[in-house]
Amino acid sequence: MPDGTPGTSDDDRIEAAVRAVLGSMAGDLTAREAALLAELEALGRTIARAKAEIAALSVDDITGAHIPSATDELDAIVGHTAEATNEILDSCEVLERLQTEVPEPASTALQGAVTRIYEACSFQDITGQRISKVVSALKAIESRVEAAVANAAGRVAPAPAAPAVPRTEGQELAHGPQLPGGGTSQEEIDRLLASFD
Repeated sequence: MPDGTPGTSDDDRIEAAVRAVLGSMAGDLTAREAALLAELEALGRTIARAKAEIAALSVDDITGAHIPSATDELDAIVGHTAEATNEILDSCEVLERLQTEVPEPASTALQGAVTRIYEACSFQDITGQRISKVVSALKAIESRVEAAVANAAGRVAPAPAAPAVPRTEGQELAHGPQLPGGGTSQEEIDRLLASFD
């Protein structure tokens, strides 16, 4: 319980009590024990300072503005990408209709170009999957920042998000586009396909 002195916290009173005990024991300690106690005292001050700095973080800016703003921007990217992809696909349909009106060599070249455009438009799905991963990571960071600040300030940390549902081996292997070197290996794909036999 606080002693009523303004500005005195539990941490301050504990530190004062430890100093008083150390002061009374000074003559009874070996040099090694005194050095160890001095290190513990310094460690306690460092921890208290770190807790104060974490508690002073403007977590509301992070969780109330920055992360939601970032996720909104990412959602907007997904929306604009989908709109652009639809426009591209509509234009490809027009080109396919025109294909019958041009001579054979141009028609074949036009069909090849349209096919490459269709294939390239798969970027929209891949982009959406990658952005979803980034949004999930941002939400996990937001949750951890809130918990760290709450713990440092002596408050109850917010409840963590619901745990993910366990995935099957096939779902583990099929987790969307990966960064170079981070994808599923051919060995893993072969093992999965062999499991179907």
